[in-house]
Amino acid sequence: MQTPKKIAVVGSGLVGSLLAIYLRRAGHTVHIYDRSPDIRQIQFSGRSINLAMSTRGWKALDGVGVGDSVREIAIPMDKRAIHLVDKLNFQNYGQEGESIYSISRGDLNRRMIDLAEQAGAEFFFEQKIWDVTLSEATLHIGETERGAWEEKKYDIVFGADGAFSRIRHRMQRQSMFNYSQEFLNIGYKELNIPANPDGSHKLDKNSFHIWPRGEYMLIALSNLDGSFTCTLFMPFEGENSFALLENRKDVELFFEKNFPDSIDVIPKLAEDFFKNPTSTLVTMKCYPWTYKDKIALIGDACHAIVPFYGQGMNAGFEDISILSEMMEEYGDDWEMIFSEYEKSRKPNADAIAELSYRNFMEMSSKTADDKFLLQKKIEKWFSDKHPDKWIPLYSRVTFSDRPYTEALAIGDDQNAIMEEVLKTENIEAVWESKEIENKILTLLHEKEAVKN
Repeated sequence: MQTPKKIAVVGSGLVGSLLAIYLRRAGHTVHIYDRSPDIRQIQFSGRSINLAMSTRGWKALDGVGVGDSVREIAIPMDKRAIHLVDKLNFQNYGQEGESIYSISRGDLNRRMIDLAEQAGAEFFFEQKIWDVTLSEATLHIGETERGAWEEKKYDIVFGADGAFSRIRHRMQRQSMFNYSQEFLNIGYKELNIPANPDGSHKLDKNSFHIWPRGEYMLIALSNLDGSFTCTLFMPFEGENSFALLENRKDVELFFEKNFPDSIDVIPKLAEDFFKNPTSTLVTMKCYPWTYKDKIALIGDACHAIVPFYGQGMNAGFEDISILSEMMEEYGDDWEMIFSEYEKSRKPNADAIAELSYRNFMEMSSKTADDKFLLQKKIEKWFSDKHPDKWIPLYSRVTFSDRPYTEALAIGDDQNAIMEEVLKTENIEAVWESKEIENKILTLLHEKEAVKN
C-alpha cells in the first residue's frame, strides 16, 4: 500500500473513471473534475462510435474486479459481416470462442462513473479547469477563462481530459515538449438502426457489420436494446463526400446506390444525417507525458488515435494497467513511477496509432478484395496448423496483451511473407497444400535467420 495522496483526475470519461477506481484501491483520496454535466443526467447521442472492448480492456477492468459489471452491458462479436453491393461475406475474428465486445459509449461511461463513486471517488461536474500550476499540482477553476479563478491544491494531478486536454495544453508551454496533431480528411456521422417491434435486432447482433466502399464506409455495432449504432466515415470534400450530400434526396440516392441493403433498416436515414453533427478524426502525439512527481497525462490526453482498430479505449485502459504495475513496483517514488510509465507506453502508443491508421485502408478497401480475403484464409489455415509460429496481426492486437510495438513489427514481417506467397502460380487453387505450408515455413526461417 502506498502512502495516501490527495489526487485530482481531470476528465470523467472512461479512462478517468477507471483510473479513479485504481487510485482508490491503492488508498488515495480521489477528486474527479469535468467541465461537462453528469452524463448520467443527460441524453447521450449524435456523435458516438460504439466501443469494441478486447483483451487489454478486460484485463484492466478485471484488475480491480469490475469486469463482470461491464460484461452485463456488452455484446460479443465473433466476426465481421462484410456487406458488398451484391452479397454478404463473413470473416471470423480469431479462434473459436474469441470475440470483441460491442458496448455503447454512453452506457459504459455511466457504468464507470457509478463504479468509481462506489469505490469512493468524488465527482465534480460542470467545473471548468483553465490552467494547472505544474510544480504545485494546483488546479485553477472558474466560470470563464478571463474571470475569477479558484485554486485547488493537490499532491498529484492526472490529465484524462481527452485529445484537446487542458492539462496537456499547459504542459505544451514548457521547453522541450514535443507535440503534433494530424486530422484525417475523413469525418464521421452517427446513424441508427432501430430494433424490430419485438425488440430483436434487424441484423446479426454478434457481427461487426461493415460496408466497405474504398474511400468511405459504413459500420454498425449492436446495442442491448436491439438497435445498432451506425457510423458513416467519408471524406469531407471530393467525389464521394459529405460536401456533396446537401439535402434529403442526395442522401437517399447515395445510400440507395452504395448501401442498398441498409435502406430498409435505417428508417430515419435523412433525419439522422442532418440532425447529427459531422465529427473529425485526429491523431495526437506528445512527449513527455509527465512532470516530475506532480502531473501525468493518460489516455487520449497523450495519445489520441483514429478509431479504426477499436483500440482507443483499450489502449487507454492498458495505460492504467501499466501505471498500476509501476505503482506496485516503485511504491511511493512517484517520479520513478511516472518516468517508467511514460517510457513503457510511449512507443506502444505510437505503434497502435500507426496500426489504427493502416486499418482504415483494410476495413474500407481490402475487406472487399478477393486477394485480401484469400490472404486471411491462408493465414488462418497456417495459424491453425502452427499456432506457435504464426499469430495473425489482428489477434496479436486484439486478443493479446503483448506490446503493440511487437505486433507492429511482427505484422510487417508476416505481411511481407504473405506478399511472396500470394505470388505463387495458381495460388487460389493450391493454397491449402503442403507446398504452401513449406513455403511459409521457409520464409519464416529466413526472416528469423536475418534477425539472428
